[in-house]
Amino acid sequence: MANSASGIAVDDDCKLKFLELKAKRNFRYIVFKIDDSIHQVTVDKAGSHGETYEDFTNSLPANDCRYAVFDYDFTTDENCHKSKIFFIAWSPDIARVRTKMLYASSKDRFKRELDGIQVELQATDPSEMSLDIFKERAY
Repeated sequence: MANSASGIAVDDDCKLKFLELKAKRNFRYIVFKIDDSIHQVTVDKAGSHGETYEDFTNSLPANDCRYAVFDYDFTTDENCHKSKIFFIAWSPDIARVRTKMLYASSKDRFKRELDGIQVELQATDPSEMSLDIFKERAY
C-alpha cells in the first residue's frame, strides 16, 4: 500500500527479510532503498549474521539516503547477552535535497511496517551512528 504523503509502497521482501532478522537472526543488517522508478522501498543489501559493523557502514552510500536495520549484540554489566534492533535513517548532507525529502516523508510509514524496531537513529554522518552511540542507546 502506498504512503499518501510520498506515494511510496513497501515491497513484501522488505518485511520478510526483516522478520528473518528478528526471528531467526539470519542477518546482521539489512539496507533498504527507495526505488524511484517503481515508487517502492526495496531491499538494497542484506548482510549475513557473520558480517561486522564495518561491513554495515561500508554498505551505506556516502552520497545517497537509505534506511537500514542493524541487529546489535551486546553484553550488559550483569554479563547478560542481549541484542537490540536499531533502525537507522541514513541521510548524508551531500545527498540531493529531493532525495532527503522523499526519505524523510516516507520514514514513519516504512518504519511501521517493521514491527520490532527497538531504537531509532538519524544519521547524516558516520560519527552519528558510531559503535559508541549504539552502545549508549542500547541500554
